[in-house]
Amino acid sequence: MLDELFRGAREDWLARQALVPAAQLERIIADVAAPMDVLAALGPREQVHLIAEIKRKSPSKGELAQISDPVELATAYERGGASIISVLTEGRRFGGSLDDLTKVAQAVHIPVLRKDFLDSEYQILEARAAGADLVLLIMAGLIDERVEILLEFAKSLGMQALVEAHSAEEVDRAVACGADIIGINARDLTTFELDISLFSRLETRIPAGIIKIAESAVVNSQDVTRYREQGADGVLVGEALVTGSDPENRVREFVNA
Repeated sequence: MLDELFRGAREDWLARQALVPAAQLERIIADVAAPMDVLAALGPREQVHLIAEIKRKSPSKGELAQISDPVELATAYERGGASIISVLTEGRRFGGSLDDLTKVAQAVHIPVLRKDFLDSEYQILEARAAGADLVLLIMAGLIDERVEILLEFAKSLGMQALVEAHSAEEVDRAVACGADIIGINARDLTTFELDISLFSRLETRIPAGIIKIAESAVVNSQDVTRYREQGADGVLVGEALVTGSDPENRVREFVNA
């Protein structure tokens, strides 16, 4: 499944690049507001940081929510106290788009993450041109050399990367590559199975000074509390927010958990 997602994303960005070359994106970036300070936005505080996700579908669950207006949802997340908005831009299996990202980035006053299957500098340029402040890099789909290159490229644009791991080996690789923010995803993207104990087993491998994000396996505020007690600086939540009836208060509940 992960290989398929990366292949599809690559086919899509190569098609977009044929229409909008990198030089054109660079000209757009020159007129886009500078990236926000993501490390400061995720800095130490008593409350957990919530990364609230805009997510219409998933390969494991299918249709989750219609989300006709991503801006309305994003601003509800912001009012509820989210620290970062995550926007899924993969269209084939998740129903997202770069247009969603652009609209959200223009509407909110907190950092925005482009969540997709990135393997190229071009996709990072797209993210910055759309107003994103950070991007997702998935260790399971990239060799270390590419992770290091993409991390440096993102930083050259003033951006950060959430580097996602699913195993002890991937956490160690992410640390060695110089990641400032490491996410541990309880959902294995090769099988899409959940392991709710994964974060607690792996977070000790992340040195002090690196921001720790717990991803997936959040249904209620007790799950957020569990992650926080296990050492998470932030928690990324998607399905539990988009399937609820009151996302603003749901975010507030999670942040205060």
